[in-house]
Amino acid sequence: MDDLSLAADFPQATREQWLKLVDGVLKGADFQKKLVARSHDGIAIQPLYPKAEGSTPIAREQAGRWRVSQRVDHPDPEKANELALLDLEGGADALALVTRSAPAARGFGVRIDSIDDLERTLSGVMLDLIHLRVDAGGHGRQMAALVLALAERRGHKLSELSLDLGLDPLSAMAATGRMSASWEVMARRMGDTLRHLTAQGFAGRAFLADGRVYHEAGASEAQELAAVLATGLGYLRALEAQGHSLDAARRTLSFLLVADADEFLTIAKLRALRRLWARVEQVCALEPRPIRLHAETAWRMTTRRDPWVNMLRTTVAAFSAGLGGADAITVLPFTAALGLPDAFARRVARNTQAILLDESNLARVADPAAGAGGFEALTDALCERAWALFQEIEREGGILESLKGDALQARIAAVRAQREKAVATRKEPITGTSEFPNIDEADVGVLFPSPLWGGARAGGAGAGLDQRSADTPLSNAPPQGGRGQDGTTSTPETSFTTLVQMAGRGTSLSELVGTAAGPSPVGIAPLPSIRTAEPFERLRDLSDEHLARTGSRPKVFLANLGSAAAFTARATFAKNFFEAGGIEAVMNDGLTDQESIKTAYLQSNAKLSCICSTDEIYKTHAPATARTLHEAGSKLIFLAGRPGEDEQELVGSGISTFVFAGCDTLKVLSEALNGSMA
Repeated sequence: MDDLSLAADFPQATREQWLKLVDGVLKGADFQKKLVARSHDGIAIQPLYPKAEGSTPIAREQAGRWRVSQRVDHPDPEKANELALLDLEGGADALALVTRSAPAARGFGVRIDSIDDLERTLSGVMLDLIHLRVDAGGHGRQMAALVLALAERRGHKLSELSLDLGLDPLSAMAATGRMSASWEVMARRMGDTLRHLTAQGFAGRAFLADGRVYHEAGASEAQELAAVLATGLGYLRALEAQGHSLDAARRTLSFLLVADADEFLTIAKLRALRRLWARVEQVCALEPRPIRLHAETAWRMTTRRDPWVNMLRTTVAAFSAGLGGADAITVLPFTAALGLPDAFARRVARNTQAILLDESNLARVADPAAGAGGFEALTDALCERAWALFQEIEREGGILESLKGDALQARIAAVRAQREKAVATRKEPITGTSEFPNIDEADVGVLFPSPLWGGARAGGAGAGLDQRSADTPLSNAPPQGGRGQDGTTSTPETSFTTLVQMAGRGTSLSELVGTAAGPSPVGIAPLPSIRTAEPFERLRDLSDEHLARTGSRPKVFLANLGSAAAFTARATFAKNFFEAGGIEAVMNDGLTDQESIKTAYLQSNAKLSCICSTDEIYKTHAPATARTLHEAGSKLIFLAGRPGEDEQELVGSGISTFVFAGCDTLKVLSEALNGSMA
């Protein structure tokens, strides 16, 4: 049959034609400022891209569905097991075992002190039918020994299990600021561990290059990629130095990147890592092979306020990770920032992926972003920028030396400052927190409130829960052994084979950890773990405290001038603006004279006021209104809008601050709260 497409009858549109039409809409405005965004790496994000030519699709470790992974992090092994079985019955096919020593536990994590605790945690879990990733932070080697001892107890062959042991001493050090022994000792232990695993036919991944610690510290996409690359290369070098071939070393590595609500950059970041690591393999004279890539939704983007919006964020993140080529995805439950999620929040997390896989069928197309101009351009730009940053880390001596010299921390801190400014000015708005807040929201239940901020607003019981931070030692007893060159006490080296045997005999985790101390432990400035919503949440906490103490929230009276058509836009803006800081906005239907303004203000019981209307009405009525509000006792008087040419007159009439899109919202709200609660 002949092609009846009508497209051939029309001339191909050109970019020049499109730009001409855009110029007509912009009416002289700067194209770059209006339509071109920039990432925190300085990468330009264009509004329109041509089709990419000659692109090569990325290859995952295994085509088809990605694995739906659920965190196992309840402190009690029996309860953790109950929740894990519900997850597996509900559609998950992978578990991330988060122990209390992991930075990602954030005050929780399973209390596994022996093989029996691990047995209770994984009771009824068929290890040969699921994927298991271990997340134990600085105690990874000891926890790995427990996992292998449990597999041996159950009669499993390691060649038949899908395991990620998650050994990542460099990332654990970046998070906690400490490594228990020198890198030379750690490298020997890594080599010894891999020899044992190889002898046992281990077919999983022993070592992990984890990007979460860098992402949580505020790193850009390219910085996270560079750090992960440098970490992976550090492990390759360490294993090669211990006698392992580069091919064997790279086959035991896996990677973990963070997926956030920026769809384009998340997809491009995951695709970029595969290309970047393939380049590392080529430089090592290896034929590139698909890596195992895990993704976890971002802790940095979660909020305590209006946590239901977290469902939308994690949906976009999981969608992006799936399209970006993740082999397994872990979705943080929407109440994670409030405390330990309950079964409902966990069900929503796994069902998010179930819908994407089984109803949206996202896994049916391999690398759907391939050939799309925007995604290919962003992937290429991230590869270029990340490789340059990776080379910078290499010039500093590698990831360890960069962290020891505080160089990588300083570069991440610079980007974090950019993010903080963008959040403070609402250039990067947070829905439900800095934009469209709900100050009357009800509490959301969790199993235990988070110990990170006192469990504010989290429902559920939690009194007496013994939380232990990631860097808390499990044993206060001094290790036995000789002294290192720096005078520190160290233990004789314990082989991984011995650790597994000890674990199988029921040796406690604290005793296993006691074997880890070595000479010349490494200390660095740890990277912080920060959620972007925290500054606004602290303001809301102050408002909650005021409500509990006085029975009412701080209030701001909106002096709406003129008709509804005149004041509605700015009154709506002002309401959202002040309620983002927990200051209740007292609305009205429009005021026409100074006496009604004074009366309405006094009846509002507010200590603050904000004038809302059009620029034209401001010229004739704002100065008089400001004087009226000042005489009525308003401590601070705001005006919604930019001051313009009348700023001097408006300030002279008593207006203290102008609120508008792009102002320092956090600074203004902090001053307003102080004024309203004085």
